[in-house]
Amino acid sequence: MKDETFIHKNIEEYIAYVSDVKNLSKNTSLSYNRDLKKLADFITSLNISSYELIDEDICSAWIGDLYNKGNNPRSIQRHLSSAKGLFRYLKKNGLISLSPFDLITAPKTSSNLPDVLSPEDVEQLLNFKPTSLIEIRDMAIIELMYSSGLRVSETVGVNISDFEEDMSFLRVIGKGTKTRLVPLGRFAINAIKNWLLEREKIVRKTDALFLNSQGTRLSVRSVQMRLKALALKQGLPPIHPHMLRHSFATHMLESSGDLRTIQELLGHSSLSTTQIYTKLDYQHLVKIYDAAHPRAKK
Repeated sequence: MKDETFIHKNIEEYIAYVSDVKNLSKNTSLSYNRDLKKLADFITSLNISSYELIDEDICSAWIGDLYNKGNNPRSIQRHLSSAKGLFRYLKKNGLISLSPFDLITAPKTSSNLPDVLSPEDVEQLLNFKPTSLIEIRDMAIIELMYSSGLRVSETVGVNISDFEEDMSFLRVIGKGTKTRLVPLGRFAINAIKNWLLEREKIVRKTDALFLNSQGTRLSVRSVQMRLKALALKQGLPPIHPHMLRHSFATHMLESSGDLRTIQELLGHSSLSTTQIYTKLDYQHLVKIYDAAHPRAKK
């Protein structure tokens, strides 16, 4: 069936290609094949039917699955190297536009899979008083990503018209154009309202929420660079945007234990064994969110 074998077929093609180009030994080719078959089996187990549904969450989950099955860091690094090679091949041949493995790193130790910030780290990251328009915008971006678990691509794609019920909810278009509603914490709402006041001073003709200095929609790369710079300024190691999403999920799970609600909030089909979207009563979702999220109950 197509849904079960689309990645297996491309792996066979890749192994044949790389074996020829790099003149790999039979044992090395077999090692590549074993590593990538594990990836393919993991993808198939999630009922994923196309490459566009494979994102950084899926990649991180696979690394975590390898770790949980007893693979040591050296072995995981080899698996990751094989996967990155495959996805570079897919990109080169036009089967994907971006590789979800680009920002995935293998563990140097057996802990912290995936990388998350502690609530104290988040407080330290956000413990500054914005003094410029750009800093006010950056504060709103970080609060939104951590408050609601958004991917960086979803964050830069937010429009002002996507907010509902006096900014209590945000309508998000995620992977595979699936739409979900996510609640916003008080800190995020206040930060976004502060940004909107500044935003009105520079532009009113676009619906895009987050803008660059030219008044056009902010890029993913810009968010990555700004977050890294701010983290260093705040005395933290470099932080990439997906760490905020990981941290959101981890902190919510630690506080609530309600995995179904977290699946709904993340819009993350790979965590569901039944349906892509778990139908929850939104009042229950808000109740769980307000009780569990570190920056929703202060």
